[in-house]
Amino acid sequence: MSGYNDKSIAVIGMARTGLAVAEVMRELGARTMLYDKKDASQLAEAIDFADRIGAEVRAGSDSVDLDGIDLVVPSPGVPKSMPVFAEAERRGIEVISEIELAYRLSKAPIIAITGTNGKTTTTVLTGQIMMADGRDTYIAGNVVAGDIRLPLVTAAHKATADSVIVAEISTFQLEWITSFKPKVAMLLNVTSDHMDRHASIEEYAGLKARIFENQSGGDFAVTNAENAFTASLASGLKGRVLMFGRKSDISEGGFVRGDDLIVRLDGVETVVCTRSDIPLRGEHNVENVLAASCAALAMGVKPESILKAVREFKPVEHRLESVAVIDGVEYINNSMCTNVDAAVRSVEAIDEPQIIIAGGKDKGSDYAPLGEAFKRKAKHVVLIGADAGLIDAAARKAGFEAISRAGSMQEAVEIARKLAEPGDVVVLTPGCASFDMFNSFEHRGQVFKEAVQSKS
Repeated sequence: MSGYNDKSIAVIGMARTGLAVAEVMRELGARTMLYDKKDASQLAEAIDFADRIGAEVRAGSDSVDLDGIDLVVPSPGVPKSMPVFAEAERRGIEVISEIELAYRLSKAPIIAITGTNGKTTTTVLTGQIMMADGRDTYIAGNVVAGDIRLPLVTAAHKATADSVIVAEISTFQLEWITSFKPKVAMLLNVTSDHMDRHASIEEYAGLKARIFENQSGGDFAVTNAENAFTASLASGLKGRVLMFGRKSDISEGGFVRGDDLIVRLDGVETVVCTRSDIPLRGEHNVENVLAASCAALAMGVKPESILKAVREFKPVEHRLESVAVIDGVEYINNSMCTNVDAAVRSVEAIDEPQIIIAGGKDKGSDYAPLGEAFKRKAKHVVLIGADAGLIDAAARKAGFEAISRAGSMQEAVEIARKLAEPGDVVVLTPGCASFDMFNSFEHRGQVFKEAVQSKS
């Protein structure tokens, strides 16, 4: 039997990750209690699932009964300030994240990818490179991309020693690790995000850097040479460091020379592809391909497998996803763009005249760089959401005044449609969280697509 047989596990949070932990723990013979502060009436589907797997449910309260509990597993996003965690520590009960539990269960090596922006695209691309190389591959973790939404703990439970797991990792998941040790750990970039939760960007960056914390000499640490936070980490890492950057002179890692994307490893330079092989908009996606290529070659993948996967790669849903061309105007869904840096990168990635739909729920961001990007690249901006005024003020301060307001996504698309001319692009690039008007960024993107397609 497993080391968890007859153990009692308290899982805090009944969303996708919490339910996955409960299911795996039940399969390993543990008694599992699921807690959620939401009322039972809001958790009907989750409660039905818990009943099917034989897990107990305690809904409608922040209170957690730790009597007899051997392990506590909080879901991502559950704040560390909850009293249950201090009480667990006082009692000597271990608290670990789902990714820590997954690492302890996994027989397969893990490629773990984090960063403020680009995580999902790089995770899916890396996974598809592994598949192109004939590896038994699980794309898992915090990734939500179409049909790909596999919790890391589920992948770890299923994978064999001959498999490889490619996992998107969030900052929240890194808060509760102790031994999590990816074979390849990747930090793509760190820019201001989630400042509504973290005390400072330094605290946020420190949590991101925990992805490297337990690595040793046989592991690989992939970092961005052109981001101040990630570049500053390189000298202190215990894994073998592979840097990547579009402009930097890199001794080991990925870089661009002319049109070629090159990875230098053990003194050998490998041209993995050219810019024209990348079917994605934007220089940020050159960086994503470089990072994925570093990870792949570190894992012994054949260069031709990288080229095949890159050429065949399709934009991930809600990430600069082309929805339709109507009357000569292209409509692009970039709903996953939930912070200012991502919004600026997206605006810069499009060369055609842009009518941009932006706005939503602020996360403590400075919108000045977005205002400057609008001035450089936008034809018109349509603002939606609770904190549209903050973006409006930043844009006007930058000298950009071609701004409209809309009360709904449907109205925003209609305004954009009337403004657009053949050759223009209408792009949803929110730069904000979605929860003021929508259930999630996916819901926001879907509403945008439906509004566009209703006009076709």
